[in-house]
Amino acid sequence: MAGTTTKRLRNVVLLSHSGAGKTILSESMLYAAGVTSRVGAIEEGNTVSDYEPEEARRQSSVQASILSCPWRDHKINLIDTPGYADFRGEVAAAVRVADAAVIVVDGPSGLEVGTRQMWNLAANRDLPRVVFVSKMDRENADFGRIVGSLTETFGRHCVPVHVCIGSESDFSGVVSLLDPDADEPEALQQEIEDARERLVEAVAETDDDLTMKYLEGEPLSHEELTEGLRRGIAAGSIVPVFAGASAAGIGVKEMLDAIVDFLPSPADVPAPSGANGDSEERPLTADSDGPLAALVFKTTADPFVGRLSYFRVYSGTVRSGNQVWNSGAHRAERIAQPLDIRGESQEPKPEVVAGDIAAVAKLSSVLTGHTLTTKESPVTLPGIEFPPDTYQRAVYPKTKADVDKMTSSLSRIAEEDPSLTVTREPDTLEMLLGGLGDTHLEVTIEKIKRKFGVDILLQLPRVAYKETIGLATKVEYRHKKQSGGHGQFGHVWLELEPLPRGTGFEFGDKVVGGVVPKEYIPSVQKGVTRALSDGAVAGFSVVDLRATLVDGSYHSVDSSGVSFEIAGNHALTKGIQQANPVLLEPMMKVRITVPDSFTGDIMGDLNSKRGRIQGMSPLGDGMTSIEAEVPQSEMLDYATQLRSQTQGLGYFEMKFDHYEEVPQHEVPRIVQVVREQEEARA
Repeated sequence: MAGTTTKRLRNVVLLSHSGAGKTILSESMLYAAGVTSRVGAIEEGNTVSDYEPEEARRQSSVQASILSCPWRDHKINLIDTPGYADFRGEVAAAVRVADAAVIVVDGPSGLEVGTRQMWNLAANRDLPRVVFVSKMDRENADFGRIVGSLTETFGRHCVPVHVCIGSESDFSGVVSLLDPDADEPEALQQEIEDARERLVEAVAETDDDLTMKYLEGEPLSHEELTEGLRRGIAAGSIVPVFAGASAAGIGVKEMLDAIVDFLPSPADVPAPSGANGDSEERPLTADSDGPLAALVFKTTADPFVGRLSYFRVYSGTVRSGNQVWNSGAHRAERIAQPLDIRGESQEPKPEVVAGDIAAVAKLSSVLTGHTLTTKESPVTLPGIEFPPDTYQRAVYPKTKADVDKMTSSLSRIAEEDPSLTVTREPDTLEMLLGGLGDTHLEVTIEKIKRKFGVDILLQLPRVAYKETIGLATKVEYRHKKQSGGHGQFGHVWLELEPLPRGTGFEFGDKVVGGVVPKEYIPSVQKGVTRALSDGAVAGFSVVDLRATLVDGSYHSVDSSGVSFEIAGNHALTKGIQQANPVLLEPMMKVRITVPDSFTGDIMGDLNSKRGRIQGMSPLGDGMTSIEAEVPQSEMLDYATQLRSQTQGLGYFEMKFDHYEEVPQHEVPRIVQVVREQEEARA
């Protein structure tokens, strides 16, 4: 809304387990605010926030959406986020720019895996939180049960501020303990009094004077109650619990009032410190007249509109026509026209004050995590920490027409979603797309096809096996060919010996007496090196051996560099075959964090994957960290397996550690799998 000041802004992120009701809550808020003429339905694919075709098709959010919502002369920037774990990168960006969180809990289902995870995300950012229990008009919805679960799981500071009128099929509304003029049904008097007593006690604990007043039996005034609640929410010592039925519009206006009355404005929260041009920390305040510092937290790529950059202003003001400095790319950019965002719709606005969220199109150098500032007084804000990718697939173009466009399309989609990675595996020459799960990559491929017209196939990535030798040997090869005129002659003796893991390949010569002329020795080395690309076990590259040229012979007329190159090549191939060739596999260092109750199952599963447990560490809060070394071939689908085994509560980090010999009984199986993969790709 025009003329909004920093004090009248609220930046609120909606968090929940998937399907708990965030999107419908945001729809009902927009309707209550008079922004829309109807409440959209997820089943019909016509909600404001889920505007991408992939969201309509899947009937769930796959990206964070900004929803500008006016309420009581305030502007609320609602950020509706995906609840599914595969899109946690979108949540990380939204939490980074929000000042408070509304955690939505499904009334019938109660606390779910995602509820705990989202609570922890908000807590790690020290965001003030409120809870909204949705779908109270559904079967099996029980507000008292959910409040009890919240208290047991997160602490006594979760305090209800609503009492429900009716339940399930006859749910008709809520009584707000914060409204002194609320109509209180006679049948609920005792429940209301008990809830009010609990709320007053929680508020009294936020201030010494209020505590004394409460202990002396004096009632707290309405002003003291609301001010104490506001203070407690900001400090995190109180988490109020609201109730409602979003689709029916029950409890929605009360939730909007609570956001305005009790959640902080950008002026009320500490702004992040930025680094100046000398990398020194520079404190900032939410002052529209201060130095410009705006963080780009989301980027979308559109083949028609171009790049759209979403940003939050932490200090200063962004105006149409202003020139800004992108401190991330060290380039100047001109702001064409700031845009107020409501889902897919965009409304031009002349300026964006400190604390507000907006978007701007066609900033060529700006990526997610960059800071918009001024060249004269540059500031770099802390970036966004996205979760590392844990699921990778090889990508191939579906047709020859898609080959040229595939790489550029992947690059542009990775700019849009920094939780994606695009890498080229040097050993297998495959291009790998990494993300947070199978659904994440499937949605990404759908987006690429829709936005850029490129069909891409996802396949299981090749494992970069290698080969080496198991013992030392000496090998001779004589290359002799006569076909009229000058012939070909090259004769070499090579000594082969294995080297320690990770050494690579070494070539040497101990030729004496000129039996192999010096000018031919580089040719021998070239032939030997060329033979390393095709091992004897399964055709993988050969590593960790030393080849030494020790003897040979030549012909004064028929010998040449090519002849000795051929001799060196065949000698090494022959030598590898007689030196007990072995298959090596990449071993990954894995750190898995799981609830204590799943530790035994996870360790047993790792053992079944030929993993070796390196250690365990209790982390507190009922979580344990397990460290292990596991073959990469056993970890290709581990992201989805771990999620299934731990009900979504476990997560892991993985990186390459070293190569190790494959047990002999596993070699035939691996060779068969590799051959089947090659045949499928042929």
